[in-house]
Order: sequence, then structure tokens, then C-alpha cells
Amino acid sequence: MLHVPVLPTIRGGNPLTASGDDARPGSGSEALGPGRVTKRTAGAAESRSASRLWWDADADDYQAEHGGFLGLDEFVWCPEGLHERDARLLGDVRGARVLEVGCGAAACSRWLADQGAHPVALDISAGMLRHAADGARRSGTPVPLVQASADCLPFAADSFDLACSAFGGIPFVADAGAALRETARVLRPGGRWVFAVTHPMRWIFPDDPGPAGLTATQSYFDRTPYVETDGTGRATYVEHHRTLGDFVRQIDAAGMRLVDLIEPEWPPGHTQVWGQWSPLRGRLFPGTAIFVCTLPEG
Repeated sequence: MLHVPVLPTIRGGNPLTASGDDARPGSGSEALGPGRVTKRTAGAAESRSASRLWWDADADDYQAEHGGFLGLDEFVWCPEGLHERDARLLGDVRGARVLEVGCGAAACSRWLADQGAHPVALDISAGMLRHAADGARRSGTPVPLVQASADCLPFAADSFDLACSAFGGIPFVADAGAALRETARVLRPGGRWVFAVTHPMRWIFPDDPGPAGLTATQSYFDRTPYVETDGTGRATYVEHHRTLGDFVRQIDAAGMRLVDLIEPEWPPGHTQVWGQWSPLRGRLFPGTAIFVCTLPEG
């Protein structure tokens, strides 16, 4: 399930550097109260708590806005519209046990089930899992649902043949290396792990789909997390930036091998704007990075 936050733009400014009042987008997240945007450290527990708060509050509006693009039982990797049925990044899934990390409404898992796989859909948000259960009822394709964080997987070692994540989990945990090690632990030798994130170079630019989003204003090497807080200072949204090199080293440290890095090009005729993703920006530089990894045998 594609998790792409629509980060707020503060009075036309850069949300990665600006701070101020009334930072909330106009959505169900308003229930969290007036917010502020900042950049500061955020540990594992705070990041998990913020993710539960945000996605529980925003789940209904997120699905209302993006559910049509994502589909009821489709596997869409990214806002560029790359479908697994075309890309086949996971390979043959028939008969495979598959873990979807950060499943949201679990459309990807239902697509996998329809292809003959045995998926398990995991998300930290009860609100998102409520939509996953509703999607199962509407599609007639039930999948097991588990509430947990990507960096603390509640499964035994060697439980899955494949694992996948379409913008789910990895950007929101404080230690992506821990999440990758957890994925490697639950994969069987020879297993494959494919995950999509916002392309790291996007953190250089303002979060704006228009011309203002074409000018670099933020250091690529500044890994300070993006944090939104409520009036009490409680973090209600946290997202972490890693460079491409960071991801490569974390994959290697987890004992996996990077076999491909997909940077989907903006397809001709695709006119939909999604947050900071747009035809204007997509024609010039990538918005998504998809890492294809394997766990060596023996």
C-alpha cells in the first residue's frame, strides 16, 4: 500500500526548514490540533507513536483522496503509477508467503493473494487496518492483518519467502537499518525484499509540485528528521531522511544484496498531481527509489 504523505507547505515556504503555527494539512489530521513544523531528532518510540497518531487520524481522508488511484486490489508501487503486474519486481509470487510492510488498506496484499500468494499485511495504524478489513469485505479477498512497527516484526525467523513495502514503514522508523535487519531475519534464505521510498534527492527541494519545487533549498546531507508537533510539543508526524548511500550500506549491513535500484520515469500522459509529485517535476528528476534486494542462501 502506497504511503505518501502530503507534507504541509507553510505559507508557501519549505516544509523541511520552515516552522510556524497551523501547519496541519486540511484533513482528518486536524483532529490532532494546531501543529508546528520543525527539524529535530526523534527516537524509535517517538517515531512509532507519531506514526500511529498521524495515520489513525488521517486514514479516512487518505483513502478518500487516494483510494481510487491505488485501487481496491491493485499493487501500485509509487505515484508514477508503476504496477507490479507490469514491473514484476517480486518475481513469481504463486505459493509464496509474502509480508507487506506498511500495508495501509492492503490493496497490494489483496493483489498478491489474487495471484496465488499467501500474504500477511502489517501496519502500525489501526485506522489503516480498519480500511484493510473493509477492503477485504468489499473485494472478497481476505488477508491476515497484523498491527506492528516495521522495526519490531512479530514473526519467527525464516517465516516468509518475499517481503515488500510501497512507501510503508521505512521512511517513518527512526532506524531504517533495524527495520532492514528485521526483514532479513524473517525472510528465508534466497528470499527477496523490495521497498519503495521517496527518492532521497527530493529532500533537497521544497515540497511543492509547481515551479517553486524546482529550486534546491535543503542540504541533501542533512539527515535531521522532519517533525510535526501538537500544541504540547508531542510529535504527531515524523519522517526520516536517508541518502542513497545510507540505504545501500544498511542493506549490506543487514546481510542482503542489492540487485537493482529502480527510479521510475514519469510516464507519458500521466497528469495526476499527488502531493509533491507532478508531471512538471517528474519530467526533470526522479520522485521514487525502489530497492530490489535478495537474502543470499547459505
